[in-house]
Parts: sequence; C-alpha cells; structure tokens
Amino acid sequence: LTPVSAILADPAAYIGQRVLVQGMVVAVCEEKGCWMDIASDKDFEKIQVKVDDGVIVFPLTAKGKQALVEGVVEQLELTYEQALAQARVMAEEHKMEFDSASVTGPQTIYRIRGKGAVVAE
Repeated sequence: LTPVSAILADPAAYIGQRVLVQGMVVAVCEEKGCWMDIASDKDFEKIQVKVDDGVIVFPLTAKGKQALVEGVVEQLELTYEQALAQARVMAEEHKMEFDSASVTGPQTIYRIRGKGAVVAE
C-alpha cells in the first residue's frame, strides 16, 4: 500500500510504477464515471484515478466511501490551451461557472491510470 502523500511528495519517483492506494473518494466523473479523486492521507491533497471510458465505470455513489485502487502513476504535460480546455470540461462536469483566469499557463498533472478498484459498501 502506497500513501497518496508519498506519490504527491515525489511523483517523479513513481512515474510508470504500479501502485496500490487507499482513501476516501472525494469526487467522481458525473458524465461517464471514467475518473474519481481519492483523498490523500494528508489534508487538502488528492490524486485522480483515470480509467478508459466504459472499461471501468465508477458509480456516483462511490463519493464519500473508501476505495482501494491499483494502477500505474502517469505524468501528463498540458499546454496552456489543453489546460484551459480541461478546466472548461471540469467546470461543466461540476456544473460550475468557468473562469478562464483560473488557468495561468501550462500544467503538469500526476494521476493514476487505474487497472482495478474496490469501493467499500
């Protein structure tokens, strides 16, 4: 079991590594169930778990429950335009107003490419 905080503290050390993480589900993709955010063992930290659309579907009812997730840590380098587009999609998914000023430049994102997950009942 790898603490989410360890991955976020030194993501370069985990890129391409298979990990097993555990934590509370704090958000779920409302459109396709293709991602969920797992809370870290440290306050105000989280990591996204992304799966291929339709291969695994995270239910909206997972939010607030504990999950055990296995996957590979990956790094995404987004240009400013890609980061802007992603922020727009996330705002739409969360039914929030989009603020383009919230994106100030290119972004590096670390997430887990999910291979399997178990959500507690």
